[in-house]
Amino acid sequence: MKKEKAPVVNKTSKAEAEVLDLLKKVLPKATHDPQLASKIYDAIEKEFKTKARAVAFEKFCGKVELPDLEPQSVQAVKSQLEQSFGGGDITVKPDKKAQSMAVEVALPDGSHFISDIAVRPAGEEGEGDPENVLKFISFPVSLPGDPELIWALAKRENLTNEEAAIQLAKVEEDFWASKTGQKLIRDRIERVFPEFIARVPSGALNEVGLKRHYKEPETLKVLRPAPAAK
Repeated sequence: MKKEKAPVVNKTSKAEAEVLDLLKKVLPKATHDPQLASKIYDAIEKEFKTKARAVAFEKFCGKVELPDLEPQSVQAVKSQLEQSFGGGDITVKPDKKAQSMAVEVALPDGSHFISDIAVRPAGEEGEGDPENVLKFISFPVSLPGDPELIWALAKRENLTNEEAAIQLAKVEEDFWASKTGQKLIRDRIERVFPEFIARVPSGALNEVGLKRHYKEPETLKVLRPAPAAK
Protein backbone atom coordinates (compact mmCIF):
# COMPACT_ATOMS: atom_id res chain seq x y z
CA MET A 1 0.00 0.00 0.00
CA LYS A 2 1.53 3.30 -1.03
CA LYS A 3 1.66 6.16 1.41
CA GLU A 4 -0.82 9.00 0.96
CA LYS A 5 0.64 12.32 -0.19
CA ALA A 6 0.62 15.24 2.20
CA PRO A 7 -2.15 17.83 1.73
CA VAL A 8 -1.20 20.86 -0.36
CA VAL A 9 -0.82 24.23 1.37
CA ASN A 10 -2.78 26.65 -0.82
CA LYS A 11 -3.32 30.39 -1.12
CA THR A 12 -5.90 30.34 1.68
CA SER A 13 -3.35 29.17 4.26
CA LYS A 14 -0.97 31.90 3.10
CA ALA A 15 -3.71 34.50 3.59
CA GLU A 16 -4.47 33.14 7.05
CA ALA A 17 -0.81 33.38 8.03
CA GLU A 18 -0.82 37.00 6.89
CA VAL A 19 -3.98 37.70 8.91
CA LEU A 20 -2.46 36.21 12.07
CA ASP A 21 0.73 38.17 11.57
CA LEU A 22 -1.32 41.35 11.16
CA LEU A 23 -3.38 40.60 14.27
CA LYS A 24 -0.21 40.37 16.34
CA LYS A 25 0.55 43.95 15.37
CA VAL A 26 -2.98 45.41 15.48
CA LEU A 27 -4.58 43.86 18.58
CA PRO A 28 -2.19 45.41 21.14
CA LYS A 29 -2.99 48.82 19.61
CA ALA A 30 -6.77 48.21 19.48
CA THR A 31 -7.09 47.27 23.15
CA HIS A 32 -5.11 48.08 26.27
CA ASP A 33 -6.09 44.73 27.78
CA PRO A 34 -3.29 42.27 26.84
CA GLN A 35 -5.30 39.29 28.08
CA LEU A 36 -8.25 40.19 25.85
CA ALA A 37 -5.95 40.69 22.86
CA SER A 38 -4.37 37.30 23.52
CA LYS A 39 -7.79 35.59 23.80
CA ILE A 40 -8.97 37.09 20.51
CA TYR A 41 -5.78 36.07 18.72
CA ASP A 42 -5.86 32.53 20.15
CA ALA A 43 -9.54 32.06 19.21
CA ILE A 44 -8.97 33.15 15.59
CA GLU A 45 -5.82 31.06 15.29
CA LYS A 46 -7.68 28.01 16.63
CA GLU A 47 -10.46 28.47 14.04
CA PHE A 48 -7.90 28.65 11.23
CA LYS A 49 -6.18 25.49 12.49
CA THR A 50 -9.47 23.62 12.83
CA LYS A 51 -10.49 24.62 9.31
CA ALA A 52 -7.14 23.55 7.84
CA ARG A 53 -7.24 20.22 9.66
CA ALA A 54 -10.81 19.56 8.55
CA VAL A 55 -9.81 20.13 4.92
CA ALA A 56 -6.73 17.91 5.31
CA PHE A 57 -8.85 15.20 6.97
CA GLU A 58 -11.43 15.17 4.16
CA LYS A 59 -8.70 15.07 1.51
CA PHE A 60 -7.06 12.17 3.29
CA CYS A 61 -10.30 10.19 3.53
CA GLY A 62 -11.09 10.89 -0.12
CA LYS A 63 -7.74 9.72 -1.50
CA VAL A 64 -6.18 7.18 0.87
CA GLU A 65 -5.99 3.60 -0.41
CA LEU A 66 -8.09 0.96 1.35
CA PRO A 67 -7.99 -2.17 -0.86
CA ASP A 68 -9.88 -4.28 1.68
CA LEU A 69 -10.94 -4.42 5.32
CA GLU A 70 -8.32 -6.91 6.45
CA PRO A 71 -6.56 -5.99 9.74
CA GLN A 72 -3.30 -5.16 7.94
CA SER A 73 -4.98 -2.68 5.57
CA VAL A 74 -7.01 -1.09 8.39
CA GLN A 75 -3.89 -0.68 10.54
CA ALA A 76 -1.96 0.88 7.63
CA VAL A 77 -4.61 3.60 7.25
CA LYS A 78 -4.75 4.14 11.00
CA SER A 79 -0.95 4.54 11.11
CA GLN A 80 -1.10 7.22 8.40
CA LEU A 81 -3.78 9.07 10.38
CA GLU A 82 -1.61 8.91 13.51
CA GLN A 83 1.29 10.44 11.58
CA SER A 84 -0.84 13.25 10.16
CA PHE A 85 -2.80 13.98 13.36
CA GLY A 86 -0.20 13.24 16.04
CA GLY A 87 -1.45 13.43 19.61
CA GLY A 88 -5.08 12.76 18.69
CA ASP A 89 -7.33 9.81 19.54
CA ILE A 90 -7.90 7.79 16.35
CA THR A 91 -10.89 5.43 16.08
CA VAL A 92 -11.58 3.24 13.02
CA LYS A 93 -14.57 0.91 12.57
CA PRO A 94 -14.63 -1.35 9.48
CA ASP A 95 -18.08 -2.15 8.06
CA LYS A 96 -17.86 -5.20 5.77
CA LYS A 97 -21.52 -4.94 4.78
CA ALA A 98 -21.15 -1.36 3.53
CA GLN A 99 -17.55 -2.02 2.32
CA SER A 100 -16.30 1.09 4.07
CA MET A 101 -14.57 2.16 7.27
CA ALA A 102 -15.79 4.84 9.66
CA VAL A 103 -12.99 7.13 10.85
CA GLU A 104 -13.05 9.44 13.87
CA VAL A 105 -10.28 11.78 15.02
CA ALA A 106 -10.44 13.68 18.34
CA LEU A 107 -7.63 16.19 18.91
CA PRO A 108 -6.43 17.57 22.27
CA ASP A 109 -7.70 21.07 21.42
CA GLY A 110 -11.28 19.77 21.16
CA SER A 111 -11.42 19.46 17.37
CA HIS A 112 -13.44 16.45 16.24
CA PHE A 113 -13.59 14.99 12.72
CA ILE A 114 -15.73 12.12 11.39
CA SER A 115 -15.82 10.60 7.92
CA ASP A 116 -15.98 7.33 5.95
CA ILE A 117 -13.36 5.72 3.74
CA ALA A 118 -14.72 3.54 0.96
CA VAL A 119 -12.97 0.32 0.01
CA ARG A 120 -11.31 0.70 -3.39
CA PRO A 121 -8.62 -1.27 -5.21
CA ALA A 122 -4.99 -0.24 -4.83
CA GLY A 123 -4.06 2.47 -7.31
CA GLU A 124 -7.62 3.71 -7.75
CA GLU A 125 -7.90 7.42 -6.97
CA GLY A 126 -10.73 9.04 -5.07
CA GLU A 127 -12.29 12.26 -6.27
CA GLY A 128 -9.79 14.35 -8.22
CA ASP A 129 -8.08 17.24 -6.52
CA PRO A 130 -7.92 20.26 -8.86
CA GLU A 131 -4.92 21.71 -7.05
CA ASN A 132 -1.44 21.09 -8.40
CA VAL A 133 1.02 19.56 -5.98
CA LEU A 134 3.63 22.17 -5.13
CA LYS A 135 7.29 21.25 -4.94
CA PHE A 136 9.40 21.42 -1.80
CA ILE A 137 12.33 23.82 -1.80
CA SER A 138 15.18 24.32 0.66
CA PHE A 139 14.35 26.00 3.99
CA PRO A 140 17.44 25.84 6.26
CA VAL A 141 16.94 27.18 9.78
CA SER A 142 19.16 27.90 12.78
CA LEU A 143 18.78 29.20 16.32
CA PRO A 144 19.83 32.74 17.30
CA GLY A 145 22.43 31.45 19.76
CA ASP A 146 24.26 29.33 17.17
CA PRO A 147 23.56 30.54 13.62
CA GLU A 148 26.19 28.22 12.12
CA LEU A 149 24.31 25.08 13.24
CA ILE A 150 21.80 24.40 10.46
CA TRP A 151 18.68 22.21 10.34
CA ALA A 152 18.05 21.25 6.70
CA LEU A 153 14.28 21.64 6.35
CA ALA A 154 12.12 22.22 3.27
CA LYS A 155 8.98 24.24 2.54
CA ARG A 156 6.38 24.32 -0.20
CA GLU A 157 7.42 26.70 -2.95
CA ASN A 158 4.38 28.95 -2.41
CA LEU A 159 5.44 29.83 1.16
CA THR A 160 7.77 32.71 1.93
CA ASN A 161 10.47 32.20 4.57
CA GLU A 162 8.46 34.35 7.00
CA GLU A 163 5.27 32.32 6.45
CA ALA A 164 7.16 29.05 6.81
CA ALA A 165 8.71 30.28 10.08
CA ILE A 166 5.25 31.18 11.43
CA GLN A 167 3.91 27.73 10.52
CA LEU A 168 6.94 26.03 12.09
CA ALA A 169 6.41 27.95 15.34
CA LYS A 170 2.73 26.91 15.41
CA VAL A 171 3.59 23.24 14.89
CA GLU A 172 6.14 23.41 17.71
CA GLU A 173 3.58 25.02 20.03
CA ASP A 174 0.96 22.38 19.15
CA PHE A 175 3.47 19.56 19.58
CA TRP A 176 4.40 20.51 23.15
CA ALA A 177 0.70 20.97 24.00
CA SER A 178 -0.21 17.52 22.66
CA LYS A 179 -0.36 14.33 24.71
CA THR A 180 2.98 13.24 23.29
CA GLY A 181 4.62 16.57 24.09
CA GLN A 182 3.23 16.70 27.62
CA LYS A 183 4.46 13.15 28.27
CA LEU A 184 7.95 14.11 27.08
CA ILE A 185 7.96 17.10 29.41
CA ARG A 186 6.90 14.85 32.33
CA ASP A 187 9.75 12.52 31.35
CA ARG A 188 12.12 15.47 31.80
CA ILE A 189 12.76 16.01 28.09
CA GLU A 190 13.78 19.65 27.70
CA ARG A 191 11.28 21.81 25.78
CA VAL A 192 13.70 23.05 23.14
CA PHE A 193 13.74 23.20 19.34
CA PRO A 194 16.24 20.32 18.80
CA GLU A 195 14.05 17.93 20.82
CA PHE A 196 10.94 19.11 18.98
CA ILE A 197 12.32 18.77 15.46
CA ALA A 198 13.73 15.32 16.20
CA ARG A 199 10.42 14.00 17.59
CA VAL A 200 7.57 15.80 15.81
CA PRO A 201 5.59 13.51 13.43
CA SER A 202 6.39 14.21 9.78
CA GLY A 203 2.65 14.47 9.08
CA ALA A 204 2.35 17.46 11.40
CA LEU A 205 5.00 19.30 9.36
CA ASN A 206 3.57 18.21 6.00
CA GLU A 207 0.15 19.47 7.03
CA VAL A 208 1.43 23.07 6.98
CA GLY A 209 3.71 22.71 3.96
CA LEU A 210 6.98 21.86 5.71
CA LYS A 211 9.30 18.87 5.54
CA ARG A 212 12.20 17.60 7.60
CA HIS A 213 15.12 16.39 5.49
CA TYR A 214 17.31 15.53 8.46
CA LYS A 215 16.60 15.25 12.18
CA GLU A 216 20.16 16.10 13.14
CA PRO A 217 21.60 19.59 12.49
CA GLU A 218 24.75 20.07 10.47
CA THR A 219 27.52 22.60 11.08
CA LEU A 220 27.64 25.22 8.37
CA LYS A 221 30.76 24.83 6.22
CA VAL A 222 32.29 28.18 5.33
CA LEU A 223 34.22 27.86 2.08
CA ARG A 224 37.52 29.68 1.84
CA PRO A 225 38.56 31.28 -1.44
CA ALA A 226 41.29 29.49 -3.36
CA PRO A 227 44.56 31.39 -3.59
CA ALA A 228 44.86 33.50 -6.70
CA ALA A 229 47.03 32.05 -9.45
CA LYS A 230 50.39 33.74 -9.84
